[in-house]
Amino acid sequence: MRALLLKEIQSFLSSIIGYIFILIFLITCWLFLWIVSDYFNLLEGGVADLIPFFNLAPLILLILIPAITMRSFAEEKRSGTIELLYTRPISDFKILMAKYLAGIFLVILALLPTLIYYYVMHYLGDPIGVIDDGAAITSYLGLVLLGASFVAIGIFCSTITTNQIVAFIIAMFICWFLFSGLSMLGSFANFAGFDSVIKYAGMDYHYDSIKKGVLVFSDIFYFLSIIFLFLFASHTVLTALRK
Repeated sequence: MRALLLKEIQSFLSSIIGYIFILIFLITCWLFLWIVSDYFNLLEGGVADLIPFFNLAPLILLILIPAITMRSFAEEKRSGTIELLYTRPISDFKILMAKYLAGIFLVILALLPTLIYYYVMHYLGDPIGVIDDGAAITSYLGLVLLGASFVAIGIFCSTITTNQIVAFIIAMFICWFLFSGLSMLGSFANFAGFDSVIKYAGMDYHYDSIKKGVLVFSDIFYFLSIIFLFLFASHTVLTALRK
């Protein structure tokens, strides 16, 4: 599995795809957080925190992550190279996890340069260091969990089709629906006593909870459940394809 994982990581870093993903993410964050005068601008917030960044990043990732995961299995099936994978002495689970962990690696690699935002806001605060360190740390953890969930969703969508564009569209819709759609339904629709249940089922609810600086087991368990659910579904599809 290690060899396949390194191969997947190398495929990201040896092609332009991985670098485009990282550059688009970093440039978009830089523009909205430091240049464009809007809700996300860190310099216009009046408070030394990274909340605007943690509000903006998921909106970018729910578009970019489906774009990098859409080819993970769809392209393998279209080109027929998935048959070569099946001939190797490696299980479907290991093949799946190699592609999944490679996706998470790329997400973390894109997030690492944003730590400079924390450094800058730390020294821009009045007094210096007034930024809530605990909230920043837990928010980064929440963002990694969110990104890992998006990767699992993207890979699942890639297993159910041979068309990369179809995989991208389906994955982006599911990511949006679970992150924002359910929250919107719970806020604006009239489902009587089920409004709070619908909100609780959304990623946004649990991500916001983590951003407050307090780690609750139910929030972490929620994201791990989403990851497990979509990876299990992906494994089921791959097993069916092998037969």
